[in-house]
Amino acid sequence: MPELPEVETVVRSLRPQLIGRTILVFEPIWPKVIEAVLLDDFTAAVEGQKIKDVTRRGKFILLHLDSVHLAVHLRMTGTLFITRKPVTDFQHITAVFHISAGEKLFFRDTRKFGRIYLYRDLEVLDRKLGIEPLGVGFTTEWLWENLRIRKRQMKALLLDQTFLAGLGNIYADEVLWRAKIHPLKLSNTVSSTKTKALHEAIGTILTDAIAANGTTIRDFTFQDEQTGGFNNELQVFQKEDSACPRCSTTIRKIRAVGRGTHICPRCQRQ
Repeated sequence: MPELPEVETVVRSLRPQLIGRTILVFEPIWPKVIEAVLLDDFTAAVEGQKIKDVTRRGKFILLHLDSVHLAVHLRMTGTLFITRKPVTDFQHITAVFHISAGEKLFFRDTRKFGRIYLYRDLEVLDRKLGIEPLGVGFTTEWLWENLRIRKRQMKALLLDQTFLAGLGNIYADEVLWRAKIHPLKLSNTVSSTKTKALHEAIGTILTDAIAANGTTIRDFTFQDEQTGGFNNELQVFQKEDSACPRCSTTIRKIRAVGRGTHICPRCQRQ
């Protein structure tokens, strides 16, 4: 599933192409892609609207229109891209936005888990999501205070989008390894020193991953079928049976929150 760096990569690729364009026609190839609103109401709300900005909130791509907002969640295999070229294979296309200047914005999704939401006010979405890990409010102090008041396993907490918006399986493994924290360690037992290390790891790894256009493990692509380049920087994710880059201990794969989780048993003692 695309995580914060991948979603931010898509946003940055689409923003200069979409700002100022008008949605002329919305074409629902697979109507269920629209969530929680009637299709006719959705179409009426977006057609004729100008795209004022394209931003990100957590794992959502936000299209800010004249009077409404669209939130696109890519889920497992979704891809959002713009082109003037004819698209002949519509097998996995779930929606098309026909926009001004003769271009089209396509939502392609092999597994059809991705969804498009319509919001009149983004406050509803904000209430569902936690703090942005690259936002000014995400400080070491905030993290220390919020780990102490919770008693949850660390990986479960980092994956909880109501706590911290944007992290997924890849980057949770990477930041916990960088900070030398076991994924099953309870949050209220993490020391202040390791909390500081975790805060630094989250900021550094996410920033570096965005600079590399994210990570492509299997499905993630963005404009013109480009892939992410952060794969070569991954230290533990999907590196089981390899040597830890820090101490040379063999990396193990365990289960945490029902997810395959990669750790160094020496660096990340429970």
